[in-house]
Amino acid sequence: MDYKITQISVFIENKKGRFYNVTKILKENNINIRALNLADTNDFGILRFCVDKPEAAYEALKKEHFIVKKNEILATLMEDRPGGLMDLLKIVNEADLNIEYVYTFVNAKDSHAVILFKFESIDEAYEKLKNKIHFLDQQYFMQN
Repeated sequence: MDYKITQISVFIENKKGRFYNVTKILKENNINIRALNLADTNDFGILRFCVDKPEAAYEALKKEHFIVKKNEILATLMEDRPGGLMDLLKIVNEADLNIEYVYTFVNAKDSHAVILFKFESIDEAYEKLKNKIHFLDQQYFMQN
């Protein structure tokens, strides 16, 4: 199982319609967003997302002249209950790992949340956590 999830990051101007334009391009290419996060600064924002077809998303956005890059993150399931995230972060903390950022989405149908992590070193994080946390693979984002 490949534990690395491909994430797409797009740098977009903080102007009306730019976020919409990204989603329009994804729709036109029949690409489904599975999770996303948008963080802004004064002039630009960083839109990070996982999709069912990461390579196609990357190529479609690049073709439309967006500043886009691919990187790898880790994803895991967490029970959707009070304290669930704290329990997960306790494991990460005990492994002495630093999280660069995290975002999540909830699947209300099965009472789980998917947590997406960006660590300083994805391979180090995986090695330290692989026996304590069940990681999802890319297939999860293609099917769900």
